[in-house]
Amino acid sequence: MIPVRTRNFRHPGRKRLPARECLQGTLFVLHTGIEWADLPTELGFGSGSTCRRRMLEWAEVGVWQRLHEVMLAELHAANRIDRSRAAIDSSHVRALKGGASPGPVRSTAARAGRNTTWSSTVSVTH
Repeated sequence: MIPVRTRNFRHPGRKRLPARECLQGTLFVLHTGIEWADLPTELGFGSGSTCRRRMLEWAEVGVWQRLHEVMLAELHAANRIDRSRAAIDSSHVRALKGGASPGPVRSTAARAGRNTTWSSTVSVTH
């Protein structure tokens, strides 16, 4: 699912880190919750910025969406999806038609305060 980028032989530049290592580094960061900059290079995943940049590239071309669809299809085919534990959070579901308007919003202030940013007694000279 991860697209293979061909190397420009005329101007090759630095050789890209293999996709597998970037994927492992991305999964490590997402699993542990560490900052991208804190990804240890000793693990062989490359730098955190490289993994983050590659993750964004893959998101742009739809890799994560395709991966999600394939995983759902495989789980559905194996009858491994337990919908009884599913929950819908309103922060993730758009209300297409919106809700009913409760009416005009009343002010909670006791009274309007004085404008203290500009005084009528100030004179401007040029």
